[in-house]
Amino acid sequence: MWDRIKPLMPVEPVRGRRWANRRRTLETIAWKFRTGSPWRALPDELGSFQTAHKRLLRWAAYGIWERILAALLAAADGVDDIGWTVSVDSTVCRAHQHAAGARIKGHHGTTSG
Repeated sequence: MWDRIKPLMPVEPVRGRRWANRRRTLETIAWKFRTGSPWRALPDELGSFQTAHKRLLRWAAYGIWERILAALLAAADGVDDIGWTVSVDSTVCRAHQHAAGARIKGHHGTTSG
């Protein structure tokens, strides 16, 4: 998978400090969202959470995530390796109380004529 993603990642700047390993940073971001853990709970072997968080935001601003997703979806769709079935569990959907027809304070629902 990395061989597909690597060409889509931003190149390191010519000047300034070297970036943290892009592959490890990507693995760190994936781990965070896969486990649902807070950023500060990253294991030490994944590196600094500040680096991963900043890179996540920077790559989002540059459109890197959209580019990666589009390329991976196109590749998977091209070899018919993707299923487009979507399932929604309605038990977790909630409406705001006003959407359920709750009364507004001071409003009795009658009109005076």
